[in-house]
Amino acid sequence: MARVAAIDCGTNSIRLLIADVTGGSLREISRDMEIVRLGEGVDRTGRFDERAVERTLSALDGFIAQMRRRGVERVRFCATSATRDATNRQIFVDPVRERLGLEPEVISGSEEAALSFRGATKEFRPDDGPFLVVDIGGGSTEFVLGRQEVESAMSVNIGCVRMAERHLHSNPPSRESLDSAITDIDAAIAQVRERVDFSAAKKLIAVAGTATTVAAASLGLESYDRYAIHLSEILAPEAHRVAIMFQNMDREQIAALGYMHPGRVDVITAGALVLSRIIHASGASSFIASESDILDGIALSLGDAN
Repeated sequence: MARVAAIDCGTNSIRLLIADVTGGSLREISRDMEIVRLGEGVDRTGRFDERAVERTLSALDGFIAQMRRRGVERVRFCATSATRDATNRQIFVDPVRERLGLEPEVISGSEEAALSFRGATKEFRPDDGPFLVVDIGGGSTEFVLGRQEVESAMSVNIGCVRMAERHLHSNPPSRESLDSAITDIDAAIAQVRERVDFSAAKKLIAVAGTATTVAAASLGLESYDRYAIHLSEILAPEAHRVAIMFQNMDREQIAALGYMHPGRVDVITAGALVLSRIIHASGASSFIASESDILDGIALSLGDAN
């Protein structure tokens, strides 16, 4: 058994999972998230903003203190879409290396997809598949099809932060901005369908904060409850209803929702729209919201070294 720390550094958030891992099994010790918006402005400028980097490093410092207190033996730090896109990524990667004493990994979209798939499907039987796992992040969205292993996958740049910055500049958004976002999202999904056969999937599993927040809204939760959300099945009409609900709300109304994380207020409308368009394109009658995701996949990969 090894006590491991998995760190997922995305466009919107940085997250930590500390777990005891033995082979293919995982026992969670703690799970934390800070919304830092590392990728703020990256879609427009192609560069990291120094203030965003400072926010993220500050959150990482808190994670490192927690890892020391809990006796972590192995660490894996994976950075995704924003870091892949930033031409000045070294202003972030170098101080991460100095703090952790190991090389932070700027993983490819295909590696991100594989790790998300492993985490999302760990509680399902192979006979329940094939699965289409969708990971809607801040900068990109990963699509992965498989049963026990990845059979096909693709990553496209339609994350919630990227779509909000590119198209949805107000709450509620204008009809014109929604139409331009839908055109962008649908074009990316069409590219994915050339490589990933949506029709082969028995189950659509959606992971990460957009999907779990849509699930919280669909379940009518008064506050965010990851145990109520995990593995809940949300019918397609309900997911579409929630997406439209967010589109008709202003910022204050969204912020007042008890289950809404403050860092998602300005991007949940875009994220829910992405999820709605994916469900529409896949023809799925429902999606399963999973709290197990790329973090779990990263942690399990550290157990492979035993």
